[in-house]
Amino acid sequence: MTGMPVVLSRRHVVAGAGALIVSFAAARVLAQEDGAAQHVPSGARVPPPESLPGSLKHAPLLDSWIRIDANGAITVFTGKAELGQGIKTALLQVAAEQLDVPLAALALQTADTALTANEGFTAGSHSMQDSGTAILHASAQVRMLLIAEAGRRLGLPADQLKTSGGAVTAPDGRKLSYGELVADQMLHVRAQPNSPLKDPSTFAVMNIAVRRVDIPAKVTGGAAYVQDMRPPDMVHARIIRPPSYGARLVSIDTSQVERAPGVVKVVRDGNFLAVIAKGEYQAVKAMRRLAAAATWEEHATLPRLPELRDAITSLPSQDFEILKQGQPGGSGGRRLEARFTRPYQSHGSIGPSCAVAQASGDEVTVWTHTQGVFPDRDAIAEMLRLPKENVRCIHVEGSGCYGHNGADDAAADAALIARGYPGVPVRVQWMREQEHGWEPYGPAMVTHLAASLGEDGAIRDWYHEVWSNTHSMRPGGAGSLLAAQHLADAFAVPAPKPLPLPEGGGDRNAIPLYKFPNARVVHHFLPTMPLRVSALRALGAYMNVFSIESFMDELAEAAGQDPVQFRLKHLEDPRARDVVAAAAEKFRWSSYQRKAGRGRGFAFARYKNLAAYCAIAAEVEVDRDSGRTRLARAVAAVDSGQIVNPDGLVNQVEGAILQSASWTLYESVSFDDTRITSIDWSTYPIMRFAQVPDSIEVHLINRPGLPFLGAGETGQGPAAGAVANAVADAIGKRIRDLPLSRERIKQASI
Repeated sequence: MTGMPVVLSRRHVVAGAGALIVSFAAARVLAQEDGAAQHVPSGARVPPPESLPGSLKHAPLLDSWIRIDANGAITVFTGKAELGQGIKTALLQVAAEQLDVPLAALALQTADTALTANEGFTAGSHSMQDSGTAILHASAQVRMLLIAEAGRRLGLPADQLKTSGGAVTAPDGRKLSYGELVADQMLHVRAQPNSPLKDPSTFAVMNIAVRRVDIPAKVTGGAAYVQDMRPPDMVHARIIRPPSYGARLVSIDTSQVERAPGVVKVVRDGNFLAVIAKGEYQAVKAMRRLAAAATWEEHATLPRLPELRDAITSLPSQDFEILKQGQPGGSGGRRLEARFTRPYQSHGSIGPSCAVAQASGDEVTVWTHTQGVFPDRDAIAEMLRLPKENVRCIHVEGSGCYGHNGADDAAADAALIARGYPGVPVRVQWMREQEHGWEPYGPAMVTHLAASLGEDGAIRDWYHEVWSNTHSMRPGGAGSLLAAQHLADAFAVPAPKPLPLPEGGGDRNAIPLYKFPNARVVHHFLPTMPLRVSALRALGAYMNVFSIESFMDELAEAAGQDPVQFRLKHLEDPRARDVVAAAAEKFRWSSYQRKAGRGRGFAFARYKNLAAYCAIAAEVEVDRDSGRTRLARAVAAVDSGQIVNPDGLVNQVEGAILQSASWTLYESVSFDDTRITSIDWSTYPIMRFAQVPDSIEVHLINRPGLPFLGAGETGQGPAAGAVANAVADAIGKRIRDLPLSRERIKQASI
């Protein structure tokens, strides 16, 4: 981006005669108005209002989602952020379908604290479930209001009017464009619980493979990310991070760096240290010199890496029994037990975190790839001790995301530095070692599973324990931000909390969708966090599904049954059975031809037990001598309800399989007793191009007219389980500790 994105104010957006006013988060005011307008007799029972679908619950006014200008221009608003999951395209398709307009006729405004509804975080595969559902119903209702207004003007009943191409047409050919029909406050009304949605059999835009609007710049070297922003007069800043958690800056001589060419300011506040320069490389050189001149006091606080499993299970825990059915523990039969471990894992963002901020007086604007512009704004405002309305956060895509990486921290860095150097844009770019060393990791986890088999080969009794830290330390206050933690007047890190079910955190997907007569699941929540952790794609579902699906294969083997048939025996949900059968059929499971050095594996889960269904069959190739392992091919079947963009959905599942395979085979954060040691791509290896599978097939099961089911993370757990089961099949031995590294596979193959 050669220039700064256009900064629209709320006043600018709503100005202009004939435009539909954009408003957001006005539920409280509207509720007061609704209440004032109704006369309720004393003692009368008032039925509760019907729940609104998706994010309409929190932003119920139609013009929070759809704006139509007098010239016919239509803008769709979403509080969700484009993270590479393709929602820009899918949300436009939803609106275009229900409004009966061409896709090209729409513009989309994504997360911006000054313009869009507050939809919290873009996380948990909720974009289509929440924002997509809101836009679906809002667009349908807007269309009906436009038809009603056209009917009033033309003197015709609504059922005689048709919409197409952004206009309402009468049987005699008379036509009124949407721009002609809009009137002040026309859409400033509360959404209704049920909207007249179009029949899926008539769809012309939804369920059509549409080229994603976010892709061209990304594959042609264009300006696609916040890292690409280059507004006029911009200066560059670099942070000097402490060498380890809890390190204290004892002394620093900044005088020589302050006199270096291009350096305009050195910023220090407690343990927060940064440098601003006119040129980026000047800032990098100054950062290196400051880092060399700094003296830090460090303390050895980290557990011994080889003893991580015992260290985790020995931490104080808050224990929650999240499932108990039947009489667990007393059914007898053949009993099996297994323990699985997951290390700390990084987001591995290809582009280190970045943000641009500009301060003017007591107002600060931040361009950031955060997944939650409103929570990040609130945290930054608290850190700067400013009113929330004085801070604006605008989402710009970032190169690398899917979870709580360093994006929020980079935004805080930029805001803090810009506040001390006002009037010009300040760009903060993290270095690779900072991203790897300071981002919040996916938590290390331990699971213990036990089950007993009856004489019929079915599972009688199931027991699952999971030990895990919290899976979200996202900004809810300034204490979640590194910059705020490092200030002289530091903000305390908020107390870690478990995430409530049914979504869950460390216990996400710990309750299996399989049906057992007796079952018990316990979540051991660990408030103490040896390393900085937060949300990594799929949260605890990745580890829990890996554990469950690995154990299901062990039980199937003990029962002498085919793994796919064994799963079907314990599944009642017909949609679950459909994806399992489809994946097995497309993989040609029943006719699989075994080859030396290869193995096959299968796994299934419904993400969070309430989102998309996914089954994956995988084939791996293993070199026993070296331990080198590669996912050779994968076949997935997915049911995510009504499909909007098949190509985008396939993209997501393909990406989930690749990322999960990388976690499962290669990735692990390393550390000594004081410092993180996996600070580059050699010490934190990820899947390289040479390890990419020969083929990935994704077969979609469309459910026309059914609700959208979040699918962005549905493949993480099943991919891990399928790869692990395929490795066990190839080498004849089960490895229960992630990652399934070359060293572990080589040792198991001896």
